[in-house]
Amino acid sequence: MKSHKIWMAHALELARRGLGRVEPNPMVGCVLVSSKGELLGEGFHAYWGGPHAETVAIEDAKQRYPNETLKGATAYVTLEPCCHHGKTPPCTDALLDAQVGQVVIGCRDPYQTSAGRGLERLREAGLQVELGVLENEAQELIRPFLKLVEKKLPFVIAKWAMSLDGKIATRTGDSRWISNQASRNWVHQLRARVDAILVGIGTALADDPLLMTRCPQPVRTARRVVVDTSLALPVESKLVTSARDVAVLIWGGPTAETAKADALRSAGCEVVLGQSSDANERLKELLQYLATQYRCTNLLVEGGGKILGSLFDLQLVDQCEVFIASKIIGGREAPSPILGRGIVDLSHGQKCSMVQMQTHFDEAEGSTDSHWTIRIVADT
Repeated sequence: MKSHKIWMAHALELARRGLGRVEPNPMVGCVLVSSKGELLGEGFHAYWGGPHAETVAIEDAKQRYPNETLKGATAYVTLEPCCHHGKTPPCTDALLDAQVGQVVIGCRDPYQTSAGRGLERLREAGLQVELGVLENEAQELIRPFLKLVEKKLPFVIAKWAMSLDGKIATRTGDSRWISNQASRNWVHQLRARVDAILVGIGTALADDPLLMTRCPQPVRTARRVVVDTSLALPVESKLVTSARDVAVLIWGGPTAETAKADALRSAGCEVVLGQSSDANERLKELLQYLATQYRCTNLLVEGGGKILGSLFDLQLVDQCEVFIASKIIGGREAPSPILGRGIVDLSHGQKCSMVQMQTHFDEAEGSTDSHWTIRIVADT
């Protein structure tokens, strides 16, 4: 039905308001509609540990229409309602108690304790249930959650800024600044909603970054992560000296010196030595560690080229945030954003789809950046 798609689209839009706040839970939206097609209540999962979308929508309907019931109403939910007790009671029970007559669902819940059981519970109670309305859009909304649940890996967002000719620095290493201030402001907003930010030791030594957000009220405080095989990060670096305020994880190699590890730990850093002798496999170990130890859902990778190249070689990148500045750098020795082994045959390259393109114009600098959000399409 056309009306089903209209109301589900509204529920999806509501769900997106939880971006960066609900993780490691999925974003979910819910809309309650009367048999006459009137909006009764709406809601979304606003923060981790808080009430789920269905409960919020039911409470919203009660406030809007305190003298009416929801008997026979239709609930549009972007994700299959849960039927288990977690931090909140089952959403299936909330819908049944509200006496809704129909539940229209975007996509099935991939979480093992819920998958299919919420649908079964509602149908057993006699409700009419329809699954798969705007299913692709609903699944796209929960891609980070899906990867965490199914693959025990975080959703990897690769970010880089480059010149029109694809360079991230000059041949001498100068990279401040390729992008303009407007683009950098947007990056700080991105940092403010991810669980962790990762760089390689080359970037950490060259830039001495803090990897924090300058947003006044960040949604999340990201864990800073450095891939540092020999534990070469100086204890006087900005990352280490701020480790007691914001968490820093240093991922070393199996042969790293104990004395270096002890010094970094004494400064407040978490130091973990990967077990594999292969750098790429050790990088995958890191991602698995972040997912299992911290339930890291969204991981922002800011470089350098070796780390990004390895992640592309491993086909672990899910999304790219690319800033293309109106500059030409040139030079055979000027670095590119993606190194690694690369592909040998164009037919083996990962497929991508454009999500959106934005323009970041900085009036003070008089410069314009093109900002591309690109989604990596996994092979099926």
